[in-house]
Amino acid sequence: MRPRQHAPGRRARSKGLAVAGALLLAVGTAAGPDAMRAAAAPAALDASFRPSTTPMTVTIKRMVATSLTVRKNVTITLADGSTRTTTEYTFTKLDIREHMHVVQAANGHTLTIDVPDTGSLGGYDTAGRPETTTMWGDIDNICVRVLLKICNVQGLLDFFGSIIPLTAGAEDFSGRIYAIRTIDDHAELDSTDNPVHLPGTITVSTP
Repeated sequence: MRPRQHAPGRRARSKGLAVAGALLLAVGTAAGPDAMRAAAAPAALDASFRPSTTPMTVTIKRMVATSLTVRKNVTITLADGSTRTTTEYTFTKLDIREHMHVVQAANGHTLTIDVPDTGSLGGYDTAGRPETTTMWGDIDNICVRVLLKICNVQGLLDFFGSIIPLTAGAEDFSGRIYAIRTIDDHAELDSTDNPVHLPGTITVSTP
């Protein structure tokens, strides 16, 4: 019996539809008015928060992003006054399920942050109110699992995240990130809530 022939491009179209379906199934918690307001008014860089001209290389083995929204073609101002046009990712929480590694080489030194197991950026404070994490940069790779692991789906993530908030798990994230900022939007002056939980190591080295 001769093997069945598939029409050219059919497998690629099926893979794309499967990934799109997975992202739609992952649409998260909030399609309500509060989420839409948050999506319409994400945190922005200001004069007091200027990232380095050299982006960080960030990899995460496994993660879950909660209530993710995406804005493409956002212009940010860097520490030297130059500008970059990049993508802004805003979410309530980034849950690191396995190994986050950050490296930035700039100004004659190398900064390395390594979280070998689990950690988180953002979430909810002790009063149950949502915090906000915003990330500015470019994703080079991200994978999802739909029966099999499918990679390089950052274009679909950007597309759906620009329409509606998503809550989705992913693997093998890598990106060139100019800045990550996590804040407790409702913190009082005497608040002790810490929206950053990255148990690991920070090292600075020089050549």
